[in-house]
Amino acid sequence: MTSFGRALGVFRTGSQLLRRGTQRITIRNGSGTPTIVPQYRQFPKITRRHVLESELLSGAMWFWILWHCFHDPDAVLGHFPWPEASEWTDEELGIPPDDEE
Repeated sequence: MTSFGRALGVFRTGSQLLRRGTQRITIRNGSGTPTIVPQYRQFPKITRRHVLESELLSGAMWFWILWHCFHDPDAVLGHFPWPEASEWTDEELGIPPDDEE
C-alpha cells in the first residue's frame, strides 16, 4: 500500500468519526435493573421471592446431603471396620498398671 493509500484510509476513518458525533454511553445491567438495590447503612429489602428461592436451594442442599449419608454411609463414616473397644489393652489405652503408684 502506498503512502497515499494509507493517508486516504486515515482520512476516511477520521471523517467517519466526525460524522457520528458524540456517542451516548449506556450502562448495561445483566437483566435490567438490579434485584436488590444497595442502600447505605440499611438492611436490603428482601422480597418473598428471595425467601422462596433461598428455602428451595437450602432444602435441595440438605436433601442431597442426607440422601447420600443414608445411601452411602461409608463416605461419612469411613471405609474401614470399627474397632472393638473391649479388645484394647490397658497399654494401648495409656492406662498405667494397677500395682504402679
